[in-house]
Amino acid sequence: MADNGKLVKEITSMEDDFAQWYTDVCVKADLIAYSHIKGFMVIKPYGYAIWENIQKLLDARFKATGVQNVYMPLLIPESLLAKEGELVQGFAPEVAWVTSGGTEPLTERLCVRPTSETVFSDFYKDDVHSYRDLPRLYNQWCSVVRWEKETRPFLRSREFLWQEGHTIHATKEEAEARTQQMLNVYADFLADEMAIPVIKGRKTEKEKFAGAEATYTVEAMMHDGRALQSGTSHFFGQKFAEAYGIQFTDKDNKLKYVWQTSWGMTTRVIGAMIMVHGDNSGLVLPPHIAPVQVDIIPIQQRKEGVLEACRKAEAGLIEAGCRVKVDDTDKSPGWKFSEQEMRGIPLRIEMGPRDIAAGQAVLVRRDNGEKTTVSLDSLSEAVPQLLETIQKEMLERATKHRDSHTWTAAGYDEFKDTIANKPGFVKAMWCGDQACEDKIKEDTGATSRCIPFKQEKISGVCACCGKPAKYMVYWDKAY
Repeated sequence: MADNGKLVKEITSMEDDFAQWYTDVCVKADLIAYSHIKGFMVIKPYGYAIWENIQKLLDARFKATGVQNVYMPLLIPESLLAKEGELVQGFAPEVAWVTSGGTEPLTERLCVRPTSETVFSDFYKDDVHSYRDLPRLYNQWCSVVRWEKETRPFLRSREFLWQEGHTIHATKEEAEARTQQMLNVYADFLADEMAIPVIKGRKTEKEKFAGAEATYTVEAMMHDGRALQSGTSHFFGQKFAEAYGIQFTDKDNKLKYVWQTSWGMTTRVIGAMIMVHGDNSGLVLPPHIAPVQVDIIPIQQRKEGVLEACRKAEAGLIEAGCRVKVDDTDKSPGWKFSEQEMRGIPLRIEMGPRDIAAGQAVLVRRDNGEKTTVSLDSLSEAVPQLLETIQKEMLERATKHRDSHTWTAAGYDEFKDTIANKPGFVKAMWCGDQACEDKIKEDTGATSRCIPFKQEKISGVCACCGKPAKYMVYWDKAY
């Protein structure tokens, strides 16, 4: 690694201050810039290119399940938002309001969408009439605004990008199946494309989405052991259907309310990717997500034939399906190496006069620094294979890290000691009483991350109060 490069020196060590390391990487890797509007960030071209790749791959998975994309209005009348009381109460502290249009005050306040259940519901009530119209499987890619008190790039900002799926169904069973299906889409996407392993489960009543009957989540572990909620899927039952009058005539000619779901993933998964895979040299991007997968760096590029050989290698790799660039800037090779590492480009190819004369190139992996020498004739075959190896091994390392930082605790003293001294997930039994959930957060700062679908019996009693246990729960401090 180019530890002596100026770029790397400007990054705080993650061992010294993980939060500052994260912010340094976001800025120095050219992902974001701070705007003059407090709590709002600029996503720069490199950061947005990462989001575009996430969007492209995730959208394809949605469409494979029958989902169609739509777009709903940005502004929501206050009266429309207020129809489902639990939702408006849950989001009230974070809502931004529009009170005038031009110089004229509005007769009714309009909120900038914090989420779109209300506008989808208002649309569906007029769009659906018969069982033949169902299901409706819609998703939108958009931004939302939530007036967060404390912000951090990608993880928590007042405006963020996301997708929000909103589906309606004729039966409860169909809606519940869709809720689970989309959670599995998220889990598979995170593992397959972003090399992030997750725990799947249900949120507790306290932690579920406002207005939902049940919220399901995928929870990822960051390098520092903290959890990050990385995607959620909600079963709404008929709450919104009843509040907004979404009815249809069923096969038995009776008027019935639809069953509803929603599900979402945001730009905070970029933050997850940084904190799962990054190191003290900057980003480490999974090849499937990286805007540039291969950085060809000419050595002594002014010498005859060097740039030409690099361009020829680039053309062959592009034809092989790789995202590749030749860094022909006038910076020194050492600076280019440092910049490639900072930006997390998965693979570096070094080509100088001696390499070219020998008919070979040097390949350097970003994830572990391993160097290999490959003949120029076999680059187009070797590089795609190596990129897939990197993708696979990044997931394996992240899974090993998660598993080696997952602990169990039976009693409360053991639980508190583990949370305080062993970063990571703590598996512990819970009685189901929110009083214990609140006490754990107050005493340790840890929250319930999920009730996993795969249950284990650590003991027969709640780790907090000692009463009979209902569930095994993953607990952790979280972002």
